[in-house]
Amino acid sequence: MTDAVIVAAARSPIGRAGKGSLTELRADDLAATIVRAALDKVPQLDPGLIDDLYLGCGLPGGEQGFNMGRVVATLLGLDSLPGATLTRYCASSLQTTRMAFHAIKAGEGDIFVSAGVEMVSRYARGNSDGLPPEAAAAVGGSWRNPKFDAATQRTKERSAENAPLWTDPRENGDLPDVYMAMGQTAENLAQKCDISKQEMDEFGVRSQNLAEKAIKDGFWAREITPVTLPNGNVVAQDDGPRAGVTLEATAALKPVFRPDGRITAGNCCPLNDGAAAVIIMSDTKARELGIKPLARIISTGVTAMSPEIMGIGPVEASRQALKRAGMSIGDIDLAEINEAFAAQVIPSYQQLGIPLEKLNVNGGAIAIGHPFGMTGARITGTLINSLQWHDKSIGLETMCVGGGQGMAMIIERL
Repeated sequence: MTDAVIVAAARSPIGRAGKGSLTELRADDLAATIVRAALDKVPQLDPGLIDDLYLGCGLPGGEQGFNMGRVVATLLGLDSLPGATLTRYCASSLQTTRMAFHAIKAGEGDIFVSAGVEMVSRYARGNSDGLPPEAAAAVGGSWRNPKFDAATQRTKERSAENAPLWTDPRENGDLPDVYMAMGQTAENLAQKCDISKQEMDEFGVRSQNLAEKAIKDGFWAREITPVTLPNGNVVAQDDGPRAGVTLEATAALKPVFRPDGRITAGNCCPLNDGAAAVIIMSDTKARELGIKPLARIISTGVTAMSPEIMGIGPVEASRQALKRAGMSIGDIDLAEINEAFAAQVIPSYQQLGIPLEKLNVNGGAIAIGHPFGMTGARITGTLINSLQWHDKSIGLETMCVGGGQGMAMIIERL
């Protein structure tokens, strides 16, 4: 049976939103730069042979609108290359990889680009809901479905109180708050799973310390494509990792989502800018072109749960992917759980039974950042890099997804 293999991966540095190194760049321009960088790693490939370009974007709109996938293909001079843009929020570019995997398995193509981008610095602004004024006016001032107004109001009231323990709103016949801010969902999960602030702070420090070591060792430089800004300056490093982070300093940070909350800037990811891309082929086409694959996609999974506790999404999604692969968690050599919040990584790895020494071994998004649409493809490249770096074979990539979902993918290093 035909296998889907990854033959190249590239990513930009990750910038801090609003004040970081990439704020001068448009999302489509940055995505085109990184797709080109990935293609340049496989010079045997004629871009005219690519079947489709899938581009993930967490919140498409404004400069990130108008089907960026097709815009990127056109910017690259590939007028005959179709392009599609889709969102599965944090897992958008893991979903694009899944689409390429499925198309190859179905025999409906041999070569695909799976990319992702998010430029939080350049989101469309205009009203409190984040829409331009003309768009907000067209939908009555808000894009939110009014059927969720009561749920949204409940969230506001609870966040202003002493953070009462989360209960499933469905038990009372209420709708869950599908628009709940991710930080509020993390607070809910911390309460539900009894994750203390100290545990989360310790995990945040671990992420920063591991990323600091990995930078010194040269790990992160292996996967970053330097990006040239309009002013000619070159950015070659992530903005986020900080040297010398201590538990004492992290523990002193104040809650950011609830007055007595547990989520602080030290135990969750920041807002970011960045782009990533992977090139995926059938193994038969790779052999035909003389391209050595980096990894084989074994299986994927996607599941859902209450939007109000979306952070636990990696658990069932990973179990689904493992079942489809005929594997157990003991077969996984290295795992990457996206570090949106320590509050969700901790119960996820614990419930899955992942040994801590196999998890995010070079740090994660708490340190380096999480540009929503980029992260799926970025973690794929990081996981391949880690498997090579540590001479391991089987890797698990998984993440929680805004709106109450989880995604996972299992790969084998080749």
